[in-house]
Amino acid sequence: MVAKPKKISKKEIQEDAVVTGYYKSKEFFEENQKQIFIVLGAIAVIVVAVGFYITRMETQNQEAAAEIAKVLPLYDQGSYVEAADGREGTEIAGFRFIADEYSGTQQGEIAKVYAGNALYYAGKYDEALEYYEDYSGNDPLFASTALAGEAVIHEVKGDVAKAASLFEDAAEKTSENPMNAYYYLHAALNYNKAGNTTKAKTIYKKLQSDFKTAQETREAEKYLSGLE
Repeated sequence: MVAKPKKISKKEIQEDAVVTGYYKSKEFFEENQKQIFIVLGAIAVIVVAVGFYITRMETQNQEAAAEIAKVLPLYDQGSYVEAADGREGTEIAGFRFIADEYSGTQQGEIAKVYAGNALYYAGKYDEALEYYEDYSGNDPLFASTALAGEAVIHEVKGDVAKAASLFEDAAEKTSENPMNAYYYLHAALNYNKAGNTTKAKTIYKKLQSDFKTAQETREAEKYLSGLE
């Protein structure tokens, strides 16, 4: 006579599954121990490397900020060539050096915009354009300034269609920029010079609706009346 099978409880089934899983895991670990340690070691190296990189970037960012602080007085007083290239015989390295040496850090990217501005004011338009175009920071105000810098240089060079597009991009980078009305106005003026009066009218009307109290809007209304 066959013995009646013992009824196994739900708890016993769960416990059995846990025990079985443990031994399977243990067996897998013992069979693949070398590979597992290699993977874990690689992960540890990556974690350390990332930590080192972040620390290094933070340190470089602080260094760049300190270098910018040394140059700003020259920039503010209008010594644009020295602000860009540094003052010989001093510790003032200049925005070019900071931008190149600390590229990729937040402050290094900001230095590119300052370098572009200083070179523009010094009449070195092609060199200024390179720094504006090279800006890759994540600050929307400086990104907007860099685009506007590009726009001004293309306007000076006579490429008014390119200037118009860049001014418009600069205005639309962030709604927090107090220069937006100025950028929109100059986008419209350059679109008009390029023969795109439809686009110019659209932007003039945008100034009327979105920047009612801005001085640029009064100018826009004057130009708009001349087009209609």
